[in-house]
Parts: sequence; structure tokens; C-alpha cells
Amino acid sequence: MTLLPIVDRCDNYSLDTTQDHLVPFYLSKDSTVPVGFLYPSIVQHLTGYNGLSDRWKSDTEGAASTNDPPFVIEASRVFFSSSVNTFDKRSAVCKHLCENWRDAGLFADIIGGRLWRDELYPIYPIAMKENTVSGAAFVMERVCCALFGFVTYGVHMTMYTEDGRIWVPRRAKTKQTWPGLLDNSVAGGIPYGFSPMESLIKECMEEASLPEEIASKSKTVGATSYFYQTRKGWLQPEVEYVYDLCVPPPDTGSQYIPKPLDGEVESFELMTVEEVLQHMRSEEFKPNCAVVYHAIPVLLDFLIRHGHITPENEPNYMEILTRIHRRFGFERYPNGVNNPAH
Repeated sequence: MTLLPIVDRCDNYSLDTTQDHLVPFYLSKDSTVPVGFLYPSIVQHLTGYNGLSDRWKSDTEGAASTNDPPFVIEASRVFFSSSVNTFDKRSAVCKHLCENWRDAGLFADIIGGRLWRDELYPIYPIAMKENTVSGAAFVMERVCCALFGFVTYGVHMTMYTEDGRIWVPRRAKTKQTWPGLLDNSVAGGIPYGFSPMESLIKECMEEASLPEEIASKSKTVGATSYFYQTRKGWLQPEVEYVYDLCVPPPDTGSQYIPKPLDGEVESFELMTVEEVLQHMRSEEFKPNCAVVYHAIPVLLDFLIRHGHITPENEPNYMEILTRIHRRFGFERYPNGVNNPAH
């Protein structure tokens, strides 16, 4: 049985094939590559925010006073106004905007109540280029990024034993996202100010009680990328930096045993490759984890290197490899997608 349907559940959106009308969002008037794509409903709410008397104004940041609205909204694109031209100003606008929407009860299905995380994600001028702390154009509350179609970044580490079994956690039933589903050994988003390895070390302790001296032994094995559309229709293009950590089996007295710590994980179970595949086919893994488990460079790469998945037993081998190393194609749509203005 092919594994392609599992990838289809995660990499389920493409700017090339969608019938959606999407408006590109730029950093400035002179930018040439969009940083995100907006549904018309978001554009309407940005227009409404521009008209608010208590909208963000640059003089609130100690800069010269201006009455310019923070966003310029044209028929074929949206961008920050010329007065919103620094990291701090763009970040301040986004903070004020998103909190305004949250407090007004807008988009409650994605940013309301307990879904709000109080965690800032970096937004880069061009996805997959110069993705360093100093290269960020601004930051935005984590859960709001999907409203703008911004690319977000995370880390995933697969912890497996020398005899080929994999440590698999079950997410706590109290988690805001994907409660009760299976996940990668350790996984989390990369907040602003953290490098991928720093994020992994933090997540290893918080989720699995693995101290830095163990987490730092993880090997960087690549990255995966995919374009996910949520069940509510919001866009989440994602990049995951991936790591492997090979450890002795627990029955040898190994100290490399993950244990829940911060309440985000309910339990850990050591599974064979066959068990992992069975659980994925029954949709027990959260969507973005399924990509990692089936493709380079985490478990698919692991399974390929160990001869479990080959071109001979997987008819969609090349399709799977290509789909989880996506280019999002933002640069191909400078005027938007299915834009009636063009």
C-alpha cells in the first residue's frame, strides 16, 4: 500500500492548483517577493483596522508622528506603509493588530481563547533564505501567522534505539492543537531569538525530560517543507529542521529514556517501524508529524536508509520525496492568485 495518501493529508495545498483568490502581502512598496498570501476577508479586516481611531500609529513608538494608516491596500497587493519600515515598527503594528482582532472576537477558531500562545514567530523577507535571528523582518504571534499565510519554522527530532525502534509520544489531551494524537519524539516551533538547535534543546527538556548533554548529541539530518491548509481553510506553509538521535534500548539500562515533564506529552511508547506505519495509516499522528514520519529527512529518510521503503515497494517514491521538499512558489505570484484585478 502506498504511503502517498499520508503525505496528501499534510501537504494538501498548492498556489499552482488552488481556486482560491489570494492577495499577496509584501513588506514594502518596493518588495518583489510576497511574504504571505491573504484571503479577501483578511484584506477587508485590514481595511477596517486602517480606519480605526485607535489603530497603531508610529508616534506611539517614539518616532515622528504620522497619520498614515499602517497598511497600504491596493487591488492586487497589500504592504506596510512607508512609515512602518523597521523591524520594531512592523512588529509593533502586528502586535496591536492581532491583539485588536483577538479582543474583538475575530477569527476565534484560530486565535481565540486558549488558542492564543503568547509566543512570537519570526517572519523573514524571503522564505528559506537567510533564516537567522538577525534576518527576521518582524515577529508575529504564533497562532496569527496562518491568517496571513506566513511561512513558519519548527524542529523535529526522531529518537530511535539501536535495534530500530522509535520513541513515540502521545500529545496531552489538554493541548490546544491536536490533543491526544501521536507526535514525533520531540517537536516544537522555533520562536524568535532561538536557533534551531537551541529550540531543540529547549523542547527536549520541556517535552521529554532530556537534558542538554543528551539533546546536543542529536544529529542534524536536513529539513522538510510542505504546504498545509487547515480544516478551517487557513494557510500554513511550514519548514521543519529535523534531527536524529540514536540511543541504546531501555532494557540495557540506558539513561536515554524520554519522560513527560511540562504536561504537553501524556506518555512515551517505544514502537517498531511496523507499528509506527500502522498508526500513521490510521491517522493517529498529527498532520505535520506525518510528513516528518514519511519523508526525508526524519523517518522516511530513516526507513529508506535502513531498507524499509524503496523504489521497489513504494510506487510513489519520487512523488513523496518531492512533496515533502516543497518550494512554496511565492515568487511566481507577485500579483496574487486568481486575482480578478489581473
